[in-house]
Amino acid sequence: MSAGKFAIGGDPSSEHSRYRLLLEITDMVARANSLPDAFKELAPPVLDLTGGELLSLSLHDPRRDCMLNRYWKKNQESGEFETSPVDKAVTGWAWEHQEPIAIPDTEREQRFPGCVPVWLNHGVRSYTALPMSTPTSRFGALGLGKSAPDQVLEREDVEFLSRVALIGALALEKEKAHRAFEEQQSLVAISRKLSSSLELEKVLSAILSSLRGIARYDRTVLALLDEEGKNVHLYGDALEWEPFVNHGRAIPLEQSLSARAIQTRDVVFLTASDLQDMNEPLAIAMNEVGVRSVCSVPLLAGDQVWGALNPSSMKENAFGPSEVEYLEQVANQIAVALRNAHAYREIAQLKDRLAQEKRYLEYEIRSANRSEDIVGNSPSLKRVLDYAAIVADTDSTVLITGETGTGKELIARVIHSMSRRKDRNFIKLNCAAIPTGLLESELFGHEKGAFTGAVSQKLGRLELADKGTLLLDEVGDIPLELQPKLLRVLQDQEFERLGGTKTIRVDVRLIAATNRDLVRAVEEKEFRSDLFYRLHVFPLHLPALRERREDIPLLVRHFVEKCAARLHKRIEVIPEEAVQAMARWKWPGNIRELENFIERSVILSEGTRLSAPLGELREEISRQPSDSDVTLRDKEREHIIEILRQTRGALSGPSGAAARLGLKRTTLQYKMQRLGISRMDYLH
Repeated sequence: MSAGKFAIGGDPSSEHSRYRLLLEITDMVARANSLPDAFKELAPPVLDLTGGELLSLSLHDPRRDCMLNRYWKKNQESGEFETSPVDKAVTGWAWEHQEPIAIPDTEREQRFPGCVPVWLNHGVRSYTALPMSTPTSRFGALGLGKSAPDQVLEREDVEFLSRVALIGALALEKEKAHRAFEEQQSLVAISRKLSSSLELEKVLSAILSSLRGIARYDRTVLALLDEEGKNVHLYGDALEWEPFVNHGRAIPLEQSLSARAIQTRDVVFLTASDLQDMNEPLAIAMNEVGVRSVCSVPLLAGDQVWGALNPSSMKENAFGPSEVEYLEQVANQIAVALRNAHAYREIAQLKDRLAQEKRYLEYEIRSANRSEDIVGNSPSLKRVLDYAAIVADTDSTVLITGETGTGKELIARVIHSMSRRKDRNFIKLNCAAIPTGLLESELFGHEKGAFTGAVSQKLGRLELADKGTLLLDEVGDIPLELQPKLLRVLQDQEFERLGGTKTIRVDVRLIAATNRDLVRAVEEKEFRSDLFYRLHVFPLHLPALRERREDIPLLVRHFVEKCAARLHKRIEVIPEEAVQAMARWKWPGNIRELENFIERSVILSEGTRLSAPLGELREEISRQPSDSDVTLRDKEREHIIEILRQTRGALSGPSGAAARLGLKRTTLQYKMQRLGISRMDYLH
């Protein structure tokens, strides 16, 4: 395609007018806020001088590879033409080929059929387009239309309009350089703010502060995608939109302004009609206050999208190529800051978790191989260990009952060490040793600010025990108000931290231990029945030391060796008198009391012979109940066994053992556990 020819000639007397007008145009462009504002002033004199009907300004948008068109008419009418692809527009041809082009008669024009209706609609029958460029940059094209056909511009008019186009191009180049300088300063300032902290809350504050510095836009809303990718949280400083953006309000991603930008990971432009069509409160509010264009820029860092930046303007088509390029740079900085802040938070959480695990592991090391402390050959102890070995290979919940000091924690550790989870954490929580107000935080963890003193996020024991085993010692002391939350964990293996909304899933094997009569606690409404049945999957009852007296000599020797080694003493002789005295003592504190007594004996021993303070035992024995009271437990055990033999092991029913004994079936089962009664005792 070749450019049209221009007529040569003209009135030399108008040359002075052209130069004077060029000086005025130069002054207009220098004073105006923007080139379109300058064209509003210069269009009337230019059209008067050239006899034109319409003056147009077309700027190339490299992002969409199209021409953005504005026009001014002799009758003061102005507006915008529809955006045109470069290869479909006359101004696109002039911009691309960097040559003037003339259309003598628009009605007969066949090369640009899309332009013909626009020209005729505005009364243009002949049209000329000239490139608007500098030696280093190509910005667009200047067009002039006349109302009569075959009104090709004179050479002097072409030269005049070429100079006008050059003045405009130089103004755009200056504006571009000035904007680039301002943007560079702004990016440096934003970068400095965003790099001032790695804490997410402070980074977010810095981002919002930076957004207020983007002065060329009316309002900017930040949309942050949540971790699950289903919702966005809105932030900004728009007072008229306060109910929607100021507090990180969450809305479904699909309904948000940023949905397409986040999903496509590309810049999306929204017009007033787009906002009007959306049924989202923020979009409705924007439309009501007169927003006419929104540019939604995705926050991309690496291969992850963090949300979107949404500047808005009261002007239509407010976001040109240079604006979008700048916003993408701002968005990139914000995305990197968010990624770094999240990484910092994850590292801080991991560091906190590792610190907690280190404390637990140190405790584990001190408690390692404690299974060797389970000493004894009594049938009741062997039965417990056999059952522990059977249940260890499953993930079933175990409820260990027994008096204080019988070794419930040791049995729990044995079960863990024989299970598939033995290489993961064994976490213990003593429910009786922690104040009620802190127990929930210890179990489930808490978020920063969940309560006074919660200065940072804390992982609960449940999270620390993930893929491992959690021992809830003294589970009978859990407050009633906390029991439903524990029940949910047992049912669904999920919970929320205190003060949090995110559901956390865990894979935890639970072992509970108590010295309380939970059956009675349920009957007295001190313990939830549904929680009891969830815990009562595989009950294990540890016999009291007085019920396995045959193990006392073995335990005495074991604890003497252990304590002597720790206290750097050498004990070679244990008097038989001492062993017999200890075998007769009832040990209300069970194994823990025996170990403490042995340690005290080793401390008092001056040579290689154990000097046990047997006087303590004799004094205590003298204060004990009579033999008839001592054997009451044994008599109860024998009576229950006899009834079970008579009913052939049947517990329920009108003729079952529970009915005969006048007990509830659950109460009878608990008594059997407490007394160490197994099927072997009554079915043989």
